[in-house]
Amino acid sequence: MCLLALAWQVAADYPLTLIGNRDEFHHRPTRPAQPWQEEGMPELLAGKDLEAGGTWLGVTRSGRFAALTNIRSPGAMRAPLSRGKLVLDYLAGTDTAADYLSQLSEKSADFAGFNLLVGDRHRLWYLNSQEGQPRELLPGVYGLSNAALNTPWPKLTQLREQLTAMPQAAPEQLLPLLHDEHIYADELLPQTGVNSDLERMLSACFIIGNQDYGTRASSLLRLHANHDVELIEQRFGPLGQKEGENRWLLPAQTQRA
Repeated sequence: MCLLALAWQVAADYPLTLIGNRDEFHHRPTRPAQPWQEEGMPELLAGKDLEAGGTWLGVTRSGRFAALTNIRSPGAMRAPLSRGKLVLDYLAGTDTAADYLSQLSEKSADFAGFNLLVGDRHRLWYLNSQEGQPRELLPGVYGLSNAALNTPWPKLTQLREQLTAMPQAAPEQLLPLLHDEHIYADELLPQTGVNSDLERMLSACFIIGNQDYGTRASSLLRLHANHDVELIEQRFGPLGQKEGENRWLLPAQTQRA
């Protein structure tokens, strides 16, 4: 993903509400969000990067979840492993969020720069690969893009403030927040090492982009207080053309005797 905001343990009905956009090259093959039946993991609900095999956002029926953003670092050397593996390994595993990130922090150099959020219904942990030290996040509203947590890029600040104002809002109110195409003035933009035209294009929450690159998905992930799991994914093609939408509401798991 490239932009997300999440409300963690601040709304009585929803322990977690996460909204975010995935920006990517349109030629990169992708499977829409769905249960991973073919891989033998029917409890996992996520999209799939068909090029490298991982994912950027996912949740299990038990409420185990993870989300990833890349750190923008032009010219960085290519790493041997795909960052999408980080989300998948946590969701498919049994380690606690704290243990998983503690182990990962020792080998994060195997991956290009990343931010990783992992958690369950009770705990949320965060790792920035450049900082190297995992930390637990307390209840609050957080924002994440292609730098560190809560870096005050204009689009991130706006999305975080919007979610703060309505963490219990319906999906029909929250998803349109991700569709803002506004491009910010040059004096407000970060200097991330890309050229000025690209910096402007990337400043929008929803990137119309061009035939090659842009926002490909807007997602809402929600853990309900009654233990239901909800995921909505809206998909887009070149120049922001709508391509489809999936909505999943998985009932709470019942305990077997």
